[in-house]
Amino acid sequence: MSACVPAGATEPAHTERAHPPHSPPPGRRRGFRVASADLSAAVAVFLIALPLSLGIALTTGAPLQAGLVAAAVGGLVAGRLGGSPLQVSGPAAGLTVVTADVIHQYGWRTTCAVTVLAGLAQLGLGCLRVARGALAVSPAIVHGMLAGIGVTIAVAQAHIVLGGEPQSSVPDNLRALPAQLAGLDPAALAMSVLTLAVLLLWPRLPGRAGHLLRRVPAALVAVAGATAIAAAAGLVLPLVDLPSWRSHALAGLPEGPVLGLVAAVLATTLVCSVQSLLGAVAVDKLASARPGAGHVVRSDLDRELLGQGAANVVSGTLGGLPVAGVAVRSTANVHAGAVSRNSTMLHGVLVVAAALLLVPLLELIPLASLAALVMAVGIRMVSLHHIRTVTRHREVLVYAVTALGVISLGVLEGVALGIAAAVGVALHRLTRTRITHTEEDGVHHVHVRGQLTFLAVPRLSRALHLVPQGADAVVALDGSFMDHAAYETLQDWQSTHTARGGTVEITGRRTGVRIAEPGALASGPAPDGEPGTSGDCRCRAWTAWRNHQCDRPSPAPDDAGARPDETLESGEAGPRTDRALSAPARGRTPGGRQLVRGLSTFQRRTAPLVRGELARLAREGQRPSQLFLTCADSRVVTSMITSSGPGDLFVVRNVGNLVPPPGAESGDDSVAAALEYAVDVLAVRSITVCGHSGCGAMQALLDSRPASPASPAAPAATPLGRWLRHGGPSLERLRDTGAPAPRLAGRPPADDVEQLCLTNVVQQLEHLRAHESVAHALKEGSLELHGVYFHVGEAQAYLLAEQEEGRVFDRVRDVDLVV
Repeated sequence: MSACVPAGATEPAHTERAHPPHSPPPGRRRGFRVASADLSAAVAVFLIALPLSLGIALTTGAPLQAGLVAAAVGGLVAGRLGGSPLQVSGPAAGLTVVTADVIHQYGWRTTCAVTVLAGLAQLGLGCLRVARGALAVSPAIVHGMLAGIGVTIAVAQAHIVLGGEPQSSVPDNLRALPAQLAGLDPAALAMSVLTLAVLLLWPRLPGRAGHLLRRVPAALVAVAGATAIAAAAGLVLPLVDLPSWRSHALAGLPEGPVLGLVAAVLATTLVCSVQSLLGAVAVDKLASARPGAGHVVRSDLDRELLGQGAANVVSGTLGGLPVAGVAVRSTANVHAGAVSRNSTMLHGVLVVAAALLLVPLLELIPLASLAALVMAVGIRMVSLHHIRTVTRHREVLVYAVTALGVISLGVLEGVALGIAAAVGVALHRLTRTRITHTEEDGVHHVHVRGQLTFLAVPRLSRALHLVPQGADAVVALDGSFMDHAAYETLQDWQSTHTARGGTVEITGRRTGVRIAEPGALASGPAPDGEPGTSGDCRCRAWTAWRNHQCDRPSPAPDDAGARPDETLESGEAGPRTDRALSAPARGRTPGGRQLVRGLSTFQRRTAPLVRGELARLAREGQRPSQLFLTCADSRVVTSMITSSGPGDLFVVRNVGNLVPPPGAESGDDSVAAALEYAVDVLAVRSITVCGHSGCGAMQALLDSRPASPASPAAPAATPLGRWLRHGGPSLERLRDTGAPAPRLAGRPPADDVEQLCLTNVVQQLEHLRAHESVAHALKEGSLELHGVYFHVGEAQAYLLAEQEEGRVFDRVRDVDLVV
C-alpha cells in the first residue's frame, strides 16, 4: 500500500503487525453506527461552528458561503480521512491573515487555487511522513505566530464593530482608528457590545440553572441574542448576505506573479499544517484527561496531515476557505463526550443542512455581531498562559519577535524572524558561560555554568588561578559539553595544583553526564601505574554495581597482609574523596563495600540535587498519583522504567506481582492493606500491575501445576508455595481455551512462561476490581487500571490495550515520549 493512501481507506483486518506510533490499531470493519454521545457532541460543535464559520469568512473578505463550505468539508473529508478522530476541522482564525492577504492581492478564485495547491503540498508532506517535524518547531515561535495573528484579527474587526470597514494591514488599521471612533455607528457598536458581553458572562452563569444553560454554546447565544434584538428593535445594520448557491464562485486557474503565489501557498501550508498537528496532540491530551477515559489511542499525525491536505483540495475546488484543525470546536467535541470520528462527520452534515435550509435565518444576523465574535477569538489567541510559559523558559524574546513580525510584516516574514531569533538565542546560550569562584570553610569552589568551550578558557584560567597553592578545591561543571581546549586547560591546572600539595575534586551536576574525559579528570595520577579512581563515581546512571568501572581492583588473595579496603586508600595524589569513602567500608565484605560506596555516592552526587524536593515531601507528606504493583525481581527498577522521581509512585512489590482476591486465606493482608491505603487515604488516580519477562514465580507455577484441571493443587508446605497459590487463577485462565489469550502486538509469546506472564497481569487486574475500595473508586470514575509488561532482555515496555480481538500488549515507543 502506498504511503500516500490514508490509512482509513484500506484498513487491514488483522493486527499481527505492530502499528506505527500515533496511529490507531487497525480493526475489523463494522457497519456505520452512531453513539448517542457522538450525536450530542455533533450538535454542540455545529452550534459553535455555524456562527464562527460565517465570522471568519467575513474577516477574510471571502464570500460568506466559503466559510460554510470549509466547515462542511472539514467535518466530512478531514473527519473521515484524518488521523485524529476527535479533532474538528474547518475555517480557522489562525488562517484569516494569510487568506485575507491573498484575497486582497489576487482575488477570490486565485485564493481557491492557492488552497488547492496548499492541500496538494500537505498530501506530499504526508507521503514523506514528516508530520512530526512540525512538532520540532519552538513553541515560542508557534505561540508568537498565533498571538500576532490574533492581534491582527482583533484590530481589523474593531473597525466593523464600530460600523466601518477594515484596512489591509495592522498599521493602516491603527492609523484609521481615530477617524473610525469619530464616526462610529451606535447601532453596530451596541450589537457588538451585547455580543461581547454575552460571550464573557454566559460561561459564568451561577447555580444549577446556570449549569444547565451553559450547555448551550456562548457563541450561539451571543449571535442569536444580538440577531433577535436587532430584528425586534428594527435597527438598520449591515446583515449577512448569502447569494444563491448557483452564483457561488469556484476555484479558477491561479493568476499573478509566480513568486508571490509560491509564497502564498507556503504560508497557507505552514499555518494549516502546524495548527492542525499541534491541535491533534492537544486533543489527545484532552481525551486522555477525561474521567474514565482508559487507554486513549494517540493520533496518527501523518494520516492527519493527509486528511487535512485532502480537505483543502476539496474545499478549494468547491470555493471554500482553507481548512485546519480548530481548537475551539475540538475542545467542545471532547468535552461533549465524543467517542469517535462520527461526531465530526455528523457536524459536517449539519452544516450542509443549515447551508441549504437555514439561509433566511442566517441572513438576519448583523455583521457587527459576527465581527465581535471573531474579535473575541482573536483576543483569546494572545494567551497569558503561553506568555508565562515562554517567559519561564526564557524564550520571551523569540515570542515577541515572531508576534511583532507577523503583525508588522506578515505570517511568513514573522515566522522567519522568529526562527532567526530562536537560532540567535540558542547560539547565545551556547557561548555564554558563567564562571564564579567562592571560598567556604577553607575550600575553594569554582563553579562553571554553561558550555565550556575555548571562548571561556581565559575566564576559566583566571578563576582557577584564584585558588591558592596547596588549598582544597572543588570544580563543579554545570554543563553538558567541554571542548578539547578547555579540557587541556583544566587537566594541566589539576596536575600542577595536586603536585604542589593541593587537592582537586571535579564534579558534574547531574549523575551520568559524561563531560569530555571524566575518568581522567575525576582521578589523580595513581602510583605504580594503577588505574586512578575517585570516590565521585562517574559511571552512567542505572549502572549495576558489578559493571562499575570506577572501583579499583581488589587485591589478589596472595597479597600478604593487605586488607581489601587498603587498595582504595592507596595513592595520595587521588582526590580526598577516595580516602573519605573507604573509612566506613573497613572490615566489610565486598557486598558491604558496594552498598557503602553506593550510599556514599548518593550522599555526594544525588542528595544535594534532591534534598530540596525531599524536604518539601517531608513537610507536605506524600501525594503519589500512581500505585505501581510489580514483581520483586531485582531486574525491574520501577523508577527507571517509568522515569519517575520521589513522591510519584506508591510501590508495592512481591514475588510474581500477585494480588490476592479479597477474603483469600493467605495469612498475608499486606497487598490488601496497601490497596486500601493507596485508594482511600492517598487517593491515587491510577493503579498499574506490571509483569516482566523471565519471571521465576511464573516458571515455578508452570513447574508445579497439576496434570489436569480437575485435580486440585497439593497444599504448599513452604511460605513461598502458599504465596504462589494466588497465581492459581492465572494458570486456570491460561488453560481456558474458550477465551482469547492476551498477546503481544507484532509477535506471538516466546514460550509458555511469557504467555503466563501476560495472562497473570490480566488476571491480577481482575483481582484488583474485586477489592471493595478499588471497585468503589472505579464506579465513581476517580480511578483507572493499567496493565504493563516489561521485557527485560529488550528493555521494552508494553501497555495493555483493549481491542476487538481481545487484550493486546502494545509496544510503547520512544517517539511517544518525545511528542
